[in-house]
Amino acid sequence: MIKIEENKDLISNIQNEAFSFSDSSGLDRIIQAAGKAKFVLLGEASHGTSEFYTVRAEISKRLIEQKGFNCIAVEGDWPSCFTINRYVKGYVPLDPLETLKNFNRWPTWMWANEEIKDLITWLYNHNQLIDEHSRKAGFYGIDIYSLWESMDGIINLLETKEAAELEAAKKAFACFEPFHRTPENYAVSAALYGEGCEKEVADLLLKIKNKWEHTRNCEEESLNLMLNSLVAVNAENYYRAMVKGGPDDWNIRDHHMVSAIEAVSKYYGENAKVIVWEHNTHIGDARATDMKEEGLVNVGQILREKYGEDQIFALGFGTHSGTVIASEQWGDEMQVMEVPPAQAGSWEDALQKAGPGDKILLFTDDNRELFNESIGQRAIGVVYNPEYEQYGNYVPTKVSLRYDGFIYIEKTRALKPINIPVTLS
Repeated sequence: MIKIEENKDLISNIQNEAFSFSDSSGLDRIIQAAGKAKFVLLGEASHGTSEFYTVRAEISKRLIEQKGFNCIAVEGDWPSCFTINRYVKGYVPLDPLETLKNFNRWPTWMWANEEIKDLITWLYNHNQLIDEHSRKAGFYGIDIYSLWESMDGIINLLETKEAAELEAAKKAFACFEPFHRTPENYAVSAALYGEGCEKEVADLLLKIKNKWEHTRNCEEESLNLMLNSLVAVNAENYYRAMVKGGPDDWNIRDHHMVSAIEAVSKYYGENAKVIVWEHNTHIGDARATDMKEEGLVNVGQILREKYGEDQIFALGFGTHSGTVIASEQWGDEMQVMEVPPAQAGSWEDALQKAGPGDKILLFTDDNRELFNESIGQRAIGVVYNPEYEQYGNYVPTKVSLRYDGFIYIEKTRALKPINIPVTLS
């Protein structure tokens, strides 16, 4: 960690380059900078901070209305998020609270919260004013964890079609049945004893791609089939890698999320523009952190390498102090926790010492070198112990190389969860 007395130049540079986030003109500058990209990646420093969600929502609304962005893709399960997509597109007569009941996998608060309810209500109302289906804004989940739910979704949909692929789907699903919908059981059996279902899900994906990849319909059934099949293949691979340790499971997950983003983008056509919501750890370029030394890649890095830096705009988020929703251990009840003042010498500490108030920084060729020295940046996950954060919650970061911009909110508040029964599987 860089000592605070060595941060004087950094603090001065922040004072010179940052602008206030106290009025709409700050967001206007972000929209202008981000709107030219094909993929806008909106981060967060925790999975439980209200302002990270509400500010991303406001940016997303403007990108959709003013810059022609087609959809929001989030760090959530495909099946649960597709229920939201069906609601906001008007495919099913649900209300916002009903759509959020599917988010019953721990940590439920990530998407079953009042902030998301407000956003999807806005998306629904926005889409109601649009006649052309292809111009309605969508909402999709790009994460990898919904292996069993995705298999359920494939079979349920194919049964309505009396499709030839149904037998392949049932065969793949039958292969997983002995593991009682428990990823850990499957992971151990597949990785250590070779009793996996890799061939079954690969065959299923191939059959579905061959028939359904270029099929279009008004309720996006083909996209739903394709993405659930992609989840099945990559989740199976992810759970096998999880037991072995090393970087493979992380890398499989982030490569999957990129594949999901690309599949959604392809569905919207050649000129599609996609907004992505994920933790800073996923959207900020891994090469600008210590992840590189650990052999880890992430969504931000992969997209930049594939599409070029001018097609990606990554916006990081951070706070100095406040409250957050998290748990002390995996699967425990959620709590509202105090976020202590940022550690001395950290990026957030420098932002606070540069003067009071919320701030925005945009990084360009003219100022990147002012912010490209490694400094600790706070990252809070769904499991958090504030008293121990100095030992593992600060990521060595070259901020201006990790992101294209940064939003700093001095004091933040916890998300407002919606009470939903929790499952851990």
